[in-house]
Amino acid sequence: MFSTAMSLYTAAVVAGGAVRPDAIRPADLRFCGLRREALGIRLLSASPQAAAAKRKVLAAAATGNGAAGSGGFDYDLVIIGAGVGGHGAALHAVEKGLKTAIIEGDVVGGTCVNRGCVPSKALLAVSGRMRELQDEHHMKSLGLQVSSSGYDRQSVADHANNLASKIRSNLTNSMKSLGVDILTGFGTVVGKQKVRYGKVGFPDNEITARNIIIATGSVPFVPKGIEIDGKTVFTSDHALKLESVPDWIAIVGSGYIGLEFSDVYTALGSEVTFVEALDQLMPGFDPEIAKLAQRILINPRKIDYHTGVFASKITPAKNGKPVLIELIDAKTKEHKETLEVDAALIATGRAPFTKGLGLANMNVVTQRGFIPVDERMQVMDADGNAVPNLYCIGDANGKLMLAHAASAQGISVVEQISGKDNILNHLSIPAACFTHPEISMVGLTEPQAREQADQEGFEISVVKTSFKANTKALAENEGDGIAKMIYRPDTGEILGVHILGLHAADLIHEASNAIALGTRVQDIKLVIHAHPTLSEVLDELFKAAKVTGIPQAVSEPVAA
Repeated sequence: MFSTAMSLYTAAVVAGGAVRPDAIRPADLRFCGLRREALGIRLLSASPQAAAAKRKVLAAAATGNGAAGSGGFDYDLVIIGAGVGGHGAALHAVEKGLKTAIIEGDVVGGTCVNRGCVPSKALLAVSGRMRELQDEHHMKSLGLQVSSSGYDRQSVADHANNLASKIRSNLTNSMKSLGVDILTGFGTVVGKQKVRYGKVGFPDNEITARNIIIATGSVPFVPKGIEIDGKTVFTSDHALKLESVPDWIAIVGSGYIGLEFSDVYTALGSEVTFVEALDQLMPGFDPEIAKLAQRILINPRKIDYHTGVFASKITPAKNGKPVLIELIDAKTKEHKETLEVDAALIATGRAPFTKGLGLANMNVVTQRGFIPVDERMQVMDADGNAVPNLYCIGDANGKLMLAHAASAQGISVVEQISGKDNILNHLSIPAACFTHPEISMVGLTEPQAREQADQEGFEISVVKTSFKANTKALAENEGDGIAKMIYRPDTGEILGVHILGLHAADLIHEASNAIALGTRVQDIKLVIHAHPTLSEVLDELFKAAKVTGIPQAVSEPVAA
């Protein structure tokens, strides 16, 4: 699943009560889980005292490179995997004065930077511009005239590739400049606080670490019966190279990845057919949001779909024959029909990349490939015991397969090994789908909230607001969309917020921060929003909520 470009430092740290929200520094901001250093962003200003203190910590970490870590270990922290999660953990460890190394067997940046959220957003930026230029009615309503629109496929592909290369380079340089040792090779845990790494054909190296974090991420999941050739039948890894724009492409799976690529391909002129195993499109979204999204993102475009079916076999195009997709009923397994298309994108999710890590050496057994962890991301062995000094973050543990979630988990682990207990509230982590318009969410869907309410014996309420009532959205002629909040009317606790509309991915953070900080509806509705801005969509949403019960105190009650 592609991650979103957002900072989770507040949610990651404040959830554990370690830092007040007003203590968050600009230096701590992360974009798609990436530190500001990775994007080449500099601080505009900082107090001399704060700057001196930071230089002292970073200098200590950098000059410690090559010297033994504390307690006779080579390193205080070794991270296996240099994706967004590993990067976030490494830089936070440096800030804490820990001697840190990161092992990468492929390229720095992992899935997000090289084959995920970074290049996909470059393609989606192009599709957004194309979609706007192609909408003659929208252009005329703004008084604009556009004679024609077009694109150069290779230039679009180069834009995505160049962005990934730039972020990857900045990511690498940021770690090097801060004193993180980047070790090349595949890492394996060979024993308690011991890691072996090396490249094929070269001698292995063994190092010791007080603590180890596994952050090896995931790879595209390809179901049985599907033959990948990388040209006519491919995964998102291949699709991001945009080597072709097929006239007709089938997308197997209608989750985040499938939806985003349908946005790209239809904007560039392709016809799309969704193949979805469940009975409805976009099964992971709040049902009401999914229904509206289908009206906006699917029905008006050159998209058709088959639901309740499996692609039991997919054969690449050969010898002038098209791609063949055999569909069977998801329940009866009976053959339904065979599709003939120009290409097929397999967007059926991702699988953890956890083989060869030496987990058996630590008596750890994976569950469907995922590494079991507790609420502190500490790895659990086959007997249900926490493995000392061994942690796993990101897609490899399966808790929430988002790049910024991996970064937040990594920061949380570093807080713990630095002596501050920190438990991340995963319900406060937002997610987004960067279609046009965007979809974003945080917390529970309405069915999930109702199920929890039934189990725990409380009531829930739902309020909604429309983008059609927002001045800024109307000024942009982008009134399609809604915001929806599920909350407890007796306490004002926010259980979930879902947004479909212009810049939904940016708007969701006010809600996610409120959940992370435990802010109640009756308090956040008093916050001031600038006018006219899209943020007023949430302002109206909060104001529409009615708290009927006596607000519950967040802190411990005082005895009478």
